[in-house]
Amino acid sequence: MRVELLYFDDCPNWRVTDGLLATLSEELGFVVERREVRSLEEAQELDFRGSPTIRIDGADPFADPSGSVGMSCRIYATPEGLAGSPTLDQLRAALVGTRGA
Repeated sequence: MRVELLYFDDCPNWRVTDGLLATLSEELGFVVERREVRSLEEAQELDFRGSPTIRIDGADPFADPSGSVGMSCRIYATPEGLAGSPTLDQLRAALVGTRGA
């Protein structure tokens, strides 16, 4: 399973997501590949929907088709409301669901 974390450094939310992925990488046995997105051109090339973006085997399990590509902090719908990162349980479900597919 390939897990990528795409981010831009000015958005603090990627660090929260990185910590959650680190916890899950120990639990589920994968390595997180981190990629800093540094320009709007790179964001467009990568179909980057904001920081942080998580891709599992090349797919974004939290993708919103109406979301725009660009250099912005991303918002996730969580059980607790809108947040800058998915929850640990949401990430786990996406990772386990992908592994079982």
